[in-house]
Formats: sequence, structure tokens, C-alpha cells
Amino acid sequence: MSDGKSGLQLRSLLKKNGELELSLVNVPTPEPGPDEVVVRVEATPINPSDLGLLIGPADMSAAKVSGSKDLPVVTARVPDAALAGMAARLDESMPVGNEGAGVVIRTGSSDAAKALMGRTVAMIGGAMYAQYRTLRVNECLPLPEGITPAEGASCFVNPLTALGMTETMRREGHKALVHTAAASNLGQMLNKICLKDGIGLVNIVRNEEQAGILHKIGARHVVDSSAPDFMDKLTNALVETGATIAFDAIGGGKLAGQILVAMETAINKTAKAYSRYGSNVHKQVYVYGSLDNRSIELPRGFGMAWGVGGWLLFPFLMKIGPEAGNKLRQRVVAELKTPFASHYTKVVSLQETLQLDNIAVYGKRATGEKFLINPNKGA
Repeated sequence: MSDGKSGLQLRSLLKKNGELELSLVNVPTPEPGPDEVVVRVEATPINPSDLGLLIGPADMSAAKVSGSKDLPVVTARVPDAALAGMAARLDESMPVGNEGAGVVIRTGSSDAAKALMGRTVAMIGGAMYAQYRTLRVNECLPLPEGITPAEGASCFVNPLTALGMTETMRREGHKALVHTAAASNLGQMLNKICLKDGIGLVNIVRNEEQAGILHKIGARHVVDSSAPDFMDKLTNALVETGATIAFDAIGGGKLAGQILVAMETAINKTAKAYSRYGSNVHKQVYVYGSLDNRSIELPRGFGMAWGVGGWLLFPFLMKIGPEAGNKLRQRVVAELKTPFASHYTKVVSLQETLQLDNIAVYGKRATGEKFLINPNKGA
């Protein structure tokens, strides 16, 4: 096994001519400073937020692979129309991977760094699709004894996003919430949190199979957006829960507008007086994903007390500050094997991550198909 002085790192390069290139590069591992550690990365998930940087809008159905078995190179085309919005990353080879977990193999001189020697830690800070990472101590979260890197690899993005949603709901004065693409790994975590905390949650899914996934884990309100009675079912669920805030992973099309209309209809079912301006209850949709890249369509049938905006985890954590953020992190660690457990359909090496048949699966971002990379698999 390598001593960690250097290791492979997955890079994504978008060239000015519109060619996307994915490759593995051998990079030196920086020696740790006083408050830093070197971690051998043993588990790092492929999240939708990672795919935005890894492959972006490239047409992977026509991707080609070259290079060698140990150092494959994947190339694909990005449509010209999408290049303008990606000017900041053109011709810059970028490391990928928001979060992961592994074992500390070297430390800096501070007591805080030395205390992590040999520990299994979860990590945040980017460039996780690599065999080794040098990180600050405060970018590492020591995991309890008995927790494996695979079990701790996804303890930042999805768990903190789910907790961030319920925390945003509380801070903005709502009592229940709506979630779209709700059968995802994140959606299942959110259900478990809401059931445990007694929070009303309306889950919007796209088919009966996804609805079945949520019913199996005890979800109480599940509505299928493909069903002919979707709006009636959604309105009834909103009446029962009183949800007036939604987190939308879809992003484009009609869904955000449909949610706002249904919220207004639900509120007016119990209104005591008519107002031509609509209800005074504020209805909010936060878009946090882009499974649909079309424009958001808003029919304006929901009065004047409403908002549609963007929501992302890391700006939210900055907004609430380190003390509140640490409380959320500690809850994740304490409940890592219950609400915050992640499930993976396949574990791949860095080389296997660049196999076209694997890209075809994880690139679809399909429910129930979550990949985990072990950068040191077979090393």
C-alpha cells in the first residue's frame, strides 16, 4: 500500500471547444501543516451536486473512452448553448467530490491534529475523488467507533441538507413542508427526520414505484405528480399538514407553480373572508436542484403572498453560523445508523467510475441508483 505521498485524483476538464475530458492524474499529497491531517480516502459518494461538476450538461450518451485500463480518459461534447454559462471553468482541470470518509494516516503538530491519528473521519472540502486528501482539522468529523468509512461517507451533504430544510422551515415560521423528487436518498432521510420530529411532510413523486418506496418507510402523505388527480391529492395533503414551504429538486417546468396554487387553494378552504389579493399567508418554494433544466412556469393563481428562490446547503450553513451548524453535525453523527443511513447500489474504484456503462447508470440520477467510490479499492 502507498505511503500517501502521492495518489490518483479524478479531474474534470471542460475545454473552450466544448469537449469535456474526465481523467485520472497522479498528484502529490501536500504535507500537513500544524492543524492539518492526511486522510486515505476510502469512500466518497456520487451525489447530484457532484455530477454538476463532473459531467455537467455534456451528452454522455455519445461519450468515448481512451487511454489505458489504469488511466482511462473519457471525452464527451457539451452543447454550444451551455458553454456560455460555464465560462468560469473553461480550460481549468477541476477536482471533483464534495464529501467522503477515510482513515487519518499522517498529522500535523497540533494536539487537535495528533488526536485524529488512525481515526476514521468524515470529510468535507472538495476534491474527494482522490486516494489521499490533506485537510484542516475542522474539515474532518471524527466518527464513532464501529462506523466504517462507507457508513460515514455521506454524513454531510444529504443529512445536513435534510436538516437544513427542517431548520429553514422553523426559522421562517412554517409548520410543515413539501419535498419533490421525494423518493431519493435525501428524500428518505427527510421522511425519517420528519416522522421522528413530528413534522408534517408532503412527498411529491413521479410514479407509483417511488410512492411505494416511501410508503414502506412510513411516509404519511405521498402524491404522484403523474396521476390525473395530482392537484386534488396535493391540495388535500396540504390541508391536512398545513405545509406552506416547499423544497424543489426538479427546478424547471410547472411543478413549483402547481405547488403554490395548491397551497393557496388549501389555505382558502379554511379562510373566513374573501380577499381579491389572495390569502395573507406567505407561501414559499425553494429550488435546490435542477433535474429539469427548463424555465420555471408560474401561472399566478396564488395571490400576492409568495416567493420562489434558490436554496443551497453551504450558504445556509454560513448564514446560521458555526455553533448552529455544529449542532446539526452532531445530530448526524449521533443518528448515523438510523435516519441518516445511506444505501448504495454499487461500490466502484476511480477507474471503474470512468467506465461508460457505470456513467450511463449514475449519470441518470435515477432513484435507487446511488454509487459509492472507493478511491483505494484494489490499491
